[in-house]
Amino acid sequence: MIHALSEPVITALVPSTSEGATLGVVSAPGLVWDPHLAAVAGLVALMMLGGALVVRNQLAATSGLGTESDPQRNDEFVTDRERVCELIRENGGRMKQSRIVESVDWSKAKVSRLLAELEDEEEVTKLRLGRENLVCLPGHEPTASKSPERARNE
Repeated sequence: MIHALSEPVITALVPSTSEGATLGVVSAPGLVWDPHLAAVAGLVALMMLGGALVVRNQLAATSGLGTESDPQRNDEFVTDRERVCELIRENGGRMKQSRIVESVDWSKAKVSRLLAELEDEEEVTKLRLGRENLVCLPGHEPTASKSPERARNE
C-alpha cells in the first residue's frame, strides 16, 4: 500500500473492543487509529461543546437578573391593570385604545373589558373621539373634555 505521506503508514490487524480483530491504521509507533475509537472521541468532543454552550447560556441568563432594563422579568410580577396604567403613564397620561391593544398584544375585547373596569374604579377616563377612544389617567384629560365649571376650578 503506497501513501503520499512523508511518514510511512503501516496497515495492521489490531485487536479492538468488539469480537475478533479489526483493520486499523498505525500512523506512528504504538498509536493505533481504530474507527470505534474515532467515533467515541467525536461523541466526547460534541458532549463537551454542548456542555460549554449550556454553561455559557446559563451565565448569560443569570448575569442579567438584577437589571431593571429587562421588561420580561418585570412583567412576571405586574398585573394587567398595572401594566396598562404604566403604559398610559409612559405615554404622557393619554393614549388611544387602539395603541394600547397594539402595545400589549392582547385581544381588543380583553383591553376593552380591562379599561371598562378601570373606568368604573375611576383609575382612567375614556373619551370618545370619533370612532376611537382616548384613555386618560386622572388629571391628564384634555381641558376641552371637562365641564366649564370644572375647568375653571382647576
